[in-house]
Amino acid sequence: MSAFRIAVAAATLFATVGAQAADKVVFATNWKAQAEHGGYYQALADGTYKACGLDVEIQMGGPSANNRPLLPVGKIDFLMGGNMLQAFDSVKQKIPTTVVAAHFQKDPQGIIAHPNQGIEKFEDLKKAPAILISAYSLAGFYQWMKSQYGFKEEQTKPYNFSIAPFLVNKTWAMQGLLSSEPYSIEKEAKFKPKFFLLADNGWSTYSNTVETRTELVEKKPKVVQCFVDASAIGWTNYLYGNNKAANEMIKKANPEMSDDILAYSIAKMKEYGIVDSGDATARGIGVMTDARMQDFLDKMVKAGLFKPGEIDLKKAYTLKFVGGGAGLAEKKKLTGK
Repeated sequence: MSAFRIAVAAATLFATVGAQAADKVVFATNWKAQAEHGGYYQALADGTYKACGLDVEIQMGGPSANNRPLLPVGKIDFLMGGNMLQAFDSVKQKIPTTVVAAHFQKDPQGIIAHPNQGIEKFEDLKKAPAILISAYSLAGFYQWMKSQYGFKEEQTKPYNFSIAPFLVNKTWAMQGLLSSEPYSIEKEAKFKPKFFLLADNGWSTYSNTVETRTELVEKKPKVVQCFVDASAIGWTNYLYGNNKAANEMIKKANPEMSDDILAYSIAKMKEYGIVDSGDATARGIGVMTDARMQDFLDKMVKAGLFKPGEIDLKKAYTLKFVGGGAGLAEKKKLTGK
């Protein structure tokens, strides 16, 4: 993208987005406040949402919160999704919601193993006598692992979100999020585990998707554009700029967070290119492509999660609001790149 187009994209956000002043919107996250939500808190803390005419409230998720049903009934306006499986299922269930951006180019989910066990690449995990997998993941990405790599379901054991069984069984593996379980293992057991990111081994879904009601896409496109672009700029500033205010907001919302955990998470997101990699480096954070969506759907059909022809991709997402370079001008100012 040329420097001129980047400048135009940035200027559009603040000058011609056209969202009405103080358009009140509620954005619900999928878990408690953490660094993986940092871009949204950054856009709130530094006034980026306000600058393009939005009054944004972040409604935190968590173990006792189920925000997804609130979207189609209008209780919230935007929802942070996990991966595209949820969006595909919404199409299957004829729920009128649409993914309008994906602020993670890579899903941060992975498989963890002990060092010095002969497991050096993803395929080697088939040697592990047991892999701890949650019921949700067994019905999701593990079906892809079976179809893509030949993993066996009998190899799995239930994961109850405790690292203790993994620590006492050195030949076992377990699922985990990039910035969560590896951090806990390093702190508690004093060793660095092997981490294999699913996304780097063919799990091609987008993550940290932003979903909204299809009605909002059709009737208030300027509000949607404002939220998508401001969030992309928020992520840029969170990763490369001064994120102190955003982190203070995160810690206030979720006292379990610490400066150490936040710093670790940000470093890992950068190291693995979770937010800013691939197409996002040239077209802006949040970008999606038809080819990538089709690739992931094809893999899910092969894995047996959906039937051939069951999902109309055009109803799952839209590219209308992404790819315009949001955040690139800010990144250049902050990093020189």
